[in-house]
This record gives sequence, structure tokens and C-alpha cells, in this order.
Amino acid sequence: MTYKNVTLFFICIIAVLTGCQSGQSSKETNNLPAGVHKVLLEEALQTSEYTYLRVKEDGNEQWIAVPSMTAKTGETYYYKGGIQMNKFESKELHRVFETITLLERVATSATDLDVQKTADKPDAYTDNSSGSGMDSGSAQYQRKQTPPEKKEIKVTPAKGGITIADLFSKKESLAGKTVKIKGQVTKYTPAVMNKNWIHIQDGTDYNGKFDLVVTSDKEVKVGDEVTLEGKISLNKDLGYGYFFEVIMEDATVK
Repeated sequence: MTYKNVTLFFICIIAVLTGCQSGQSSKETNNLPAGVHKVLLEEALQTSEYTYLRVKEDGNEQWIAVPSMTAKTGETYYYKGGIQMNKFESKELHRVFETITLLERVATSATDLDVQKTADKPDAYTDNSSGSGMDSGSAQYQRKQTPPEKKEIKVTPAKGGITIADLFSKKESLAGKTVKIKGQVTKYTPAVMNKNWIHIQDGTDYNGKFDLVVTSDKEVKVGDEVTLEGKISLNKDLGYGYFFEVIMEDATVK
């Protein structure tokens, strides 16, 4: 066999082996359960509560964040679901992520994702600023519930409306009904799950409940005094730690 033929022979062998490996990889990806993502870890950033992971999936890089974990660069991880957020700021890292997916967990195998989760699941992310991302009063992922800060606010109730204290004290009878509440915007987070998230306070308090979370497609600013009208829902669980005892949904802003 000539040198040229030997070289050609080895090239063919390499091509066949590469093709087999590529086919195997493609088959493995295609066999993943619906909704499961397979990613390769390229970088991990640790904070006191969370781990930020720069991962690659099908050649595309992205950032994901999970409660603190030990992560190894070069390791393959799996995840599903999550909440995608834009302009997410980590105070500890002094960094704003253009886009990041917030997750409850990642696993080292796809089957591990189906393991029953414990009751002590995260409630909200707090490793961000009040102006970007959602915070303790709204319901993101966090390990320790941090109550919203009560502001020194006094708002005159809207004509034909109720106060926040009225809402929490009569929540059972108001469930499913449309109510009107006037308050001051204390937090505002736009474009999360295709909704704008508004926190208002009016100075009233019922058993420590003074902060109302509202969803709307309208834009507001922190400090605005607004009258909101929307339907009241109780014990709303949107998944991934998004749980609300009381929430006003799809509100109009007067």
C-alpha cells in the first residue's frame, strides 16, 4: 500500500469515527425528554446565595442561575423550565446580565430532573436590585423570605374603591371579583412572563399585610400614585416559586 493510499485510509477511518460520534451525540440529544435542555458548563460565578452558570447549548452561549451549588467547568448539566429575565442585576457581582434564566435546580442527568422536589423550595431571588428583576415582595427564588419594606405612605382611597387592609381582611369574599385600589408604586418590574409587575402600598395594614402585587400591561414608575382596577386571585401558584397569597391580575391603571 502506497503512502498516499495509507493516508487516505486513515482519513476515511477518522471520518467514519467522527460521523459515528456525531450521530451518537445527535441521537442522545433527540432522545431527551420534552422540555429538557442539555448544556455544557463553561464558567461558574458564586455569590453568597446563588451560582451563576455560563453554559453552551447547541453552540449557543447563555447564562442561567440556581441556588448555590458546586459546579464543575466542563461538566454536562440538564435543566427544564425556568423564568427568563432581561437586564437582571446581581448586587454581589456588580453585574447586569442582559438575559438570564432563573432555575430552581440543574441536574447531572436528565432523569434526575424528575426526582420529587422537597417542600422547602425557593420562593424568590433577592440577589438583584429593586429596579430590575423581581424582589422579595413579589415572589421569585430565594431561600429566606424577606418581607417588603413598609413605606411611610398615606393615600386617600379611590372613590368606590377599597384599601389594601380591606382587601387582605376580606380576601375570601373578594376572590374572583374586580376591585379598585389606589396606592403608591413602591416597586416596578417590566416584562416578566409577558407581564409588568407592580407593587403598591397605601399606608394601611392588616396583620402585617401592606404590600399588594399587581400584574398589568400598563407601564408605571416607582413613586407614581395610581388607581388600579383588576381581578383578585388567592393562593396563586405560577410555579418556580411564584406563589401569591393575594394578587390583582390584569389590572387597568387609572
